[in-house]
Amino acid sequence: MSGPNVLLIITQDTKEQEAHYVRQILEGAGCSVIHLDPSIRRTVGGAEISPEDVAGAAGHTIEDVRALGHEGKCQAVMTEGAVKCALAAHEAQGLSGVLSIGGSMGTGLAGSVMQALPYGLPKLIVSTMASGFTKPYLGVKDIAIMNAVTDVSGINSISGEVYRNAALAVAGMAKGYTPVAASTRPLVLITTLGTTEKSVKPIREALESDGCEVMVFHSSGAGGPTLDGIAAERDVALVLDLSLTEILDHIHGGLADSGPDRGKAAIGRGIPVVFAPGNSDFIISGPIEVAEVQFPGKKYHIHNPALTAVRTDLEDLKPMADHLAAMFADAKGPVSFFVPLKGFSNHDSPYGHIHDPSIPGPFADYAKSVMPGNVEFRTIDAHFNDDAFADVIIAKARELLAK
Repeated sequence: MSGPNVLLIITQDTKEQEAHYVRQILEGAGCSVIHLDPSIRRTVGGAEISPEDVAGAAGHTIEDVRALGHEGKCQAVMTEGAVKCALAAHEAQGLSGVLSIGGSMGTGLAGSVMQALPYGLPKLIVSTMASGFTKPYLGVKDIAIMNAVTDVSGINSISGEVYRNAALAVAGMAKGYTPVAASTRPLVLITTLGTTEKSVKPIREALESDGCEVMVFHSSGAGGPTLDGIAAERDVALVLDLSLTEILDHIHGGLADSGPDRGKAAIGRGIPVVFAPGNSDFIISGPIEVAEVQFPGKKYHIHNPALTAVRTDLEDLKPMADHLAAMFADAKGPVSFFVPLKGFSNHDSPYGHIHDPSIPGPFADYAKSVMPGNVEFRTIDAHFNDDAFADVIIAKARELLAK
């Protein structure tokens, strides 16, 4: 067939019927199917990329893999091979979509494959794991996941419709997919939340008017790591890390905890970075009854039934300053840290619910005392969301971009 190429990832050793069913729907919708079969137990045949091909791409024979006798070790080899096969297929034939169907093992392998493929390429996982903890499967890529509802075990009146809908969805996306050429504009990455958008919006608009491509990320647990992933891979001109929720939550066990390496990618590559303590006035916790147990004796703002903003005090913020100082000391490029003295977010303002004007000044004093000598440290007599603070960030960004 001459339609758009769709990579189909299904193991035929346990899901042969499902693989044939989905293939027929994709081909019926006008797609050319490249079936990647990472089966271990047996080779059924008919797949464009066979289990032997997958194992071989990882430097093994399929017999070697089977002889390992350990599902985790087998999975590791086949995942490595599957990623290499998928990338080779994309380079040689040009993929317009990727669809996988499976349980936890198949989802793990397919997630690794999809995370290795470029942003924008349509990616859909149908999985029994879709209603649970999905972060390991999705990573920071634009991967959609659909609940399989029933186990992936034969075709029934529910699963048949789920698989059909998934195949037609990918077919539709694949037909409309056109790879976007890489931008030649300077790329600027920014973090924010809705509580600091009033300041970030004019910053974004000013840099866009200067001819930059600006990507803004929601720092609620996935946005920051996505920014870091792009900073590690792409030619990034500047990072404005203006929302530190994920770093603060890592230190204190909040819901937006993004791990100990959050924020390090740009610093390690020498990309100019400007940090500011946007949204550091609160830790993100769960429902109010959970927040009151996890962070007793604090001020709380119920953001919605699932999320509570827990007011930080100076002792909560000092460890964040220490963490940043240690991170900044390893910077290979210019680092700035700008602290607004009249509040860190909309919540921390006269219009907010957890405003405390006594904290920013002492925090700035402490942060200045621990910052290494390579950091440009400044305080701004304004609220984070004031035009005056945005103007300082814009001016600094333009200065760094000019260099």
